[in-house]
Amino acid sequence: MPEFGPDAPTGYLLVAALLFATGVFAAISRRNAIGVLIGIELMLNAAALQFAAYGRFAKSAADPQGQTAAVFVIVVAAAEAAVALALLFAVYRRTRDIDLEQNRELRS
Repeated sequence: MPEFGPDAPTGYLLVAALLFATGVFAAISRRNAIGVLIGIELMLNAAALQFAAYGRFAKSAADPQGQTAAVFVIVVAAAEAAVALALLFAVYRRTRDIDLEQNRELRS
């Protein structure tokens, strides 16, 4: 039986898996671009949590590479959110709608 608690990685990895599954569901099921963006952010946060958990519970010693990778994922997620929101604002100004089904094709 897997161990749970603050000194075992099982709980952290289960939360990360649940967070990732929620993000996949949100990204697939939403028609709104903001909902898809939130789903992608949830998936990136799950990856950061797994990196941090694996870095914390490394066999040899506390491995700083896990935390470094988690910080890198957070920085990439912030940059992705900034670019995606800028694109959404541009699309909204042009079409007055952010529904992904209606904005499938880019027209000039």
